[in-house]
Amino acid sequence: MKQSGRYRTSDLPEAQYQPGSRGRVLLNLQGIKSKRELDRVEAEAHIRALHEFLSIFSRDHRFSSADIARMHRIWLGGIYEWAGKYRQVNISKGGFTFAVATQIPRLMEELDKGILRSKTPCLFTGESSVAEALAVVHTELILIHPFREGNGRIARMLATLMAVQAGYPPLDFGGIRGKTKEAYFEAIQAGLDRNYEPMKEIFNEVLGRTVSISSKL
Repeated sequence: MKQSGRYRTSDLPEAQYQPGSRGRVLLNLQGIKSKRELDRVEAEAHIRALHEFLSIFSRDHRFSSADIARMHRIWLGGIYEWAGKYRQVNISKGGFTFAVATQIPRLMEELDKGILRSKTPCLFTGESSVAEALAVVHTELILIHPFREGNGRIARMLATLMAVQAGYPPLDFGGIRGKTKEAYFEAIQAGLDRNYEPMKEIFNEVLGRTVSISSKL
């Protein structure tokens, strides 16, 4: 197994590192060797992609696994050759192993026909109901971890698009740090037992923070 700053992966093409990056930057189409520079490029592409998604997806759109792959490709397509494609390597983080790569197509199909169909479009009324929908979709998508990189950010973008469908402003995740970040990781693990309450609490806080900040603008 190779060790990266965040993930342990098997030595397959998706795990190749940019020559000259000292094993800190994944092989990319722009030849970027600095992690700081790659983070900046990804972040700028993330902002552009979210603006595009907000114009693409309507309030009554039912999200699908194909939409998620498309979003990933639009966001990272100019950076990674494998953007929008399900990963073929097994990955883990902090001792926690995500879904086995060979199971991802099946798991994403199940997500498509099950949770995404029942929770989107996110037209629920009441903060608690919206938080529950966001929590379930977010947790299950993170547990699958369908892509080599960017799973948390693509899951947050999807949560934002769902929240906008429910009438909220784009979500502010700035409060997920420190102890709340630890609680977030614990909430992901609770999802293994289909316990979404911890993540629902996280999203209740995110929704409340978002509304509070929006009201001051």
